[in-house]
Amino acid sequence: MSESTSPADLVILGGGSGGYAAAFRASELGLNVVLIEKDKVGGTCLHRGCIPTKALLHAGEVADLAREGEQFGVKTSLAGIDMDGVNSYKDGVISKLYKGLQGLVKARKITYVEGAGRLTTPTTVEVNGQSYEGKHILLATGSYARSLPGLEIDGTKVITSDHALNLDRVPASAIILGGGVIGCEFASAWKSFGVDVTIVEALPHLVPLEDEASSKLLERAFRRRKIGFELGSRFSGVQNTENGVKVSLENGKEIEAELLLVAVGRGPVSEGLGYEEAGVAMERGFVLADELCRTNVPTISAVGDLIPTLQLAHVGFAEGILVAERVAGLNPAPIDYAGVPRITYSDPEVASVGLTEPQAREKYGDVKTLTYDLAGNGRSQILKTTGAVKLIQAPDGPVVGIHMVGSRVGELIAEAQLIYNWEAEADDVASLIHPHPTQSEALGEAHLALAGKPLHVHG
Repeated sequence: MSESTSPADLVILGGGSGGYAAAFRASELGLNVVLIEKDKVGGTCLHRGCIPTKALLHAGEVADLAREGEQFGVKTSLAGIDMDGVNSYKDGVISKLYKGLQGLVKARKITYVEGAGRLTTPTTVEVNGQSYEGKHILLATGSYARSLPGLEIDGTKVITSDHALNLDRVPASAIILGGGVIGCEFASAWKSFGVDVTIVEALPHLVPLEDEASSKLLERAFRRRKIGFELGSRFSGVQNTENGVKVSLENGKEIEAELLLVAVGRGPVSEGLGYEEAGVAMERGFVLADELCRTNVPTISAVGDLIPTLQLAHVGFAEGILVAERVAGLNPAPIDYAGVPRITYSDPEVASVGLTEPQAREKYGDVKTLTYDLAGNGRSQILKTTGAVKLIQAPDGPVVGIHMVGSRVGELIAEAQLIYNWEAEADDVASLIHPHPTQSEALGEAHLALAGKPLHVHG
């Protein structure tokens, strides 16, 4: 085995959102960086996650607009979905971003190593028989689409999101196991493509981590769109049938469809990578890290879906930047995970930042809430979307939770996260002027009402 020359400042195992963000920031700070990736730089988010799913959802939105043009006085009709065309649009978006990313890796003078790496000591990673030594190691090996015990993924009738993103046809019907973000996004896109969809969720609500008011608004909208869902229903088994699958639930119900999408979350990629042998503390496959992404081994940090924080690409970026700055000797602040915006890109979208109402009550006792219905927002009427903005305020204090449902509200969460992260009070936002007619006004109007000076709000 050949040893590489003098140790790099930072050796990064995994080139997804967390890994490449750390590499870019570390190289900006003058560190010598080795980035190791077994597949393609960009990881899950770019190739099998955020980017391709949002492309599918946008194609679905175009299909819905074609189907529903009459309600805007435009005579359109939907001739059909060309799945090859949808896939080439989606893959075109990915390849453009991938090329850009590869260019950035080259421009930042990062040593890029293609191959499956393995941690061999607390300061070395081995790839393709070559050892790379680093003063510091960053583990960023990401996540994979999980299944349930005893539920075999066959890739044709029982599939994960990875397979679903590369379907060459529009199935007639589908059952989606899991009503979280991934399940709801696929349900939404597939419904737009004309698929007969049923979601099965063991918990009492769709998007169960969101504020219950948001879940209920999404459920109401999904009912209107004729997306079926079985809530509080546990999966008990699946059988292959001639035309697809038959899913049984613990309550005795059986549902048949052409395929079953298993969307029960993502698990950490950590098995067989040498982490435990190097002494890294783990739990259920996750690497344990403190608020500065340090593991219990002084030379090793970990970020992204590999550690038990929010599994979001933008969290990976932030954690990667934090580690790079810490290794470079700066003093970065820990991330406030409640202050991270969260979006489900279904139709309607669900977006939130800060605490849910139960979380806020637990922390502050009595809280004040206000719900502003999008029915009072001109732009939302033009778009024919329904939904609401819900604010949660600490007693005589800042706004600590913002929860939105409606078409395009994902774009509004950027302002909402400033309100939460800058600890703004209702008055601070109420005195700022929002442009008319925009959906962003809904945020302004909600804060006006919370500050006791409502404008377009029915009493």
